[in-house]
Amino acid sequence: MSRTGTRPRVLIVGAGLAGTATAIRLLCFARRPLEVVLLERRADYRSAGVAYHRDGNPWDHVFNIQAGRMSVFREDVLDFVRWANHEADRSGWPVPWAGFRFVEQGPAPRRIFQDYLVDRLAEARREARPGVVLVEADGEAVDLEVRAAGVDVTVERSSVRGAGRSRETTVLSADHVVLATGLELREPPFASEVRTHGSFVRNPYSAAGIRKLVDLPAGATVAIVGSVLSAYDSAGLLLRQGHTGRIHLISRTGTLFRTYPDGHEHGVIRLPCPKTLLEPYRDRTEFLARVRAEWDAACTTVRREHPDIDPVVVAERVVKAWEPHLPEAVERIPTAELRGLLDEFGTALAALRVGVLEYTMAVIERAMHPAEGPVELVVGKVERVRPAESGRLVVSVASPERERAIEADLVVSNFGRESDYTRVDRPLWRNVLRRGLAVPHERTGRGLEVDARGVLLGPGGECGPVSAVGVLREGDEMVRNGRTGAFTFNLAAIKNHSIAVAAHVVERLELEPERETEPEPAPGIPPRNPAGSGAGTMAGSVAGTGFGTMAGNAAGHVVGDGNLEEAAPGGFQDAVNLEARRMASRGRTERESLDFQLDACIRAMGERPTRPMDAARYDRLMRVAVNRAAVERLTDVSVTPRQLRRQLGIAAADEQEE
Repeated sequence: MSRTGTRPRVLIVGAGLAGTATAIRLLCFARRPLEVVLLERRADYRSAGVAYHRDGNPWDHVFNIQAGRMSVFREDVLDFVRWANHEADRSGWPVPWAGFRFVEQGPAPRRIFQDYLVDRLAEARREARPGVVLVEADGEAVDLEVRAAGVDVTVERSSVRGAGRSRETTVLSADHVVLATGLELREPPFASEVRTHGSFVRNPYSAAGIRKLVDLPAGATVAIVGSVLSAYDSAGLLLRQGHTGRIHLISRTGTLFRTYPDGHEHGVIRLPCPKTLLEPYRDRTEFLARVRAEWDAACTTVRREHPDIDPVVVAERVVKAWEPHLPEAVERIPTAELRGLLDEFGTALAALRVGVLEYTMAVIERAMHPAEGPVELVVGKVERVRPAESGRLVVSVASPERERAIEADLVVSNFGRESDYTRVDRPLWRNVLRRGLAVPHERTGRGLEVDARGVLLGPGGECGPVSAVGVLREGDEMVRNGRTGAFTFNLAAIKNHSIAVAAHVVERLELEPERETEPEPAPGIPPRNPAGSGAGTMAGSVAGTGFGTMAGNAAGHVVGDGNLEEAAPGGFQDAVNLEARRMASRGRTERESLDFQLDACIRAMGERPTRPMDAARYDRLMRVAVNRAAVERLTDVSVTPRQLRRQLGIAAADEQEE
């Protein structure tokens, strides 16, 4: 089929949190006509994913972090809280949430996040520039093929014909593809005998899993494999509905998460570089001794120099302060050793970096502390789960001290995701890896290799216009940005990915020559929202072979290869501030005003070429350099969202006074 048209197409595979956040940014950032196709294989996961969809999240499931950190916009920290208090439709909410006033440091039910994302996506569509449209399509991407003109995506859709169901296959062409497929479940080897057993819950965030927990008799014995955040959801749900039977939290490491103190706010402090971690790696014992010494010294420094920081969150502050230095430290660790350390200490790292709201943890702690409490922490590795003659299940747990068999009425597996994509049994990943469009992350074995802007890398480097957001980039985040800990539902990373990937995609498309041919209808996949959606559009061609060089070196063409801020012409920082504010604005009128100011700022910057064609190219490349600097500012984790708002000059009066 023809690949030319006046409106390029970006296809986002996966419409959960990561895909929706990226679609919102694309709709806001695009200045020229663009079709954004948001493809989702499960209707109930749209604008939600596994973490937030309503059927898998009863009202007792609350966010693990404060409501004030759940905004999809990093530069507008209170957006979710404002929405929940003033915009959300509470007509179907139960007591006490129907009359609840949400605050920044407080809880919020996880299931309402889906409504929030739906509303913010609709807002982005309304406020997009003319010609920038959104199409929401149903179907599963099963294959990608990169061609000279872009990417052909094979999509399968289920349909009902007569008394049966059939699978329809079509090929959708796109100029750029963004993979936002979320986490993949790993089948736990210990459960091979009970995967289909009625008393085994493989996915506690499924409608079937929730029904089993809710319908369980109050006195039943429950074994929950895991003691991390998802396990707390299952245990908390049981306890809040009056469960009195024994609940065994089975943990290989015995790690329990900290409870955030009242009034806790996200913060970033600066600490000295842990220099001994940058010494050559000798062996695990010696390295861990260095980590312990540096850790103790850093914690002591925080307590001494920041007495206002609650002792409970000192560890969190240290981990985040170390992030800029960790990539250099990780570089010195041999690959096999690095993977072993991550396997051994992954849960502990997550517990150091993330806490739990009192709403969730208080009910579990009360049930654990009394001698007669129903919740017991069992430390050990689950070796096997097998059916018993009684119809119950027997969980075999091994620890250095002893082996133990726990007979339970219900066994819940939390959560067991697969981060090695060579083991993921889905056609998309089998085909993507087979074609060499992606390779597993070499250093960590977690996620896939990407470049600094989130573009997938194959065995020989970039293979095409295919980007990744979210959990697919777990290993890269560790070695590139020093981000350790939980990556299953890492909202902070997703926010930054959505900004950077959307900006990169728009940059690639806007550097292309204007399209002159007429659009064709989108083939084969009817939109979910045909009215006013721009469904009858067709993508144009992607960048030619010279694009990578031009876009990749744009900043260098303008300001040279040195430090951008030092080498940039006069007015550059003013332009960056305007661009960052434009990217942070959600209203079309304000964005267009800032865009006009930015163009004037760039034209007044330094000496421009005298020939019109050269001047136009200079302006485009300067725009690239300004945009990249603005992306760095918006995604800078060394400042808090509130500090970022003050830097951009968009903080409200009450925020300025803090």
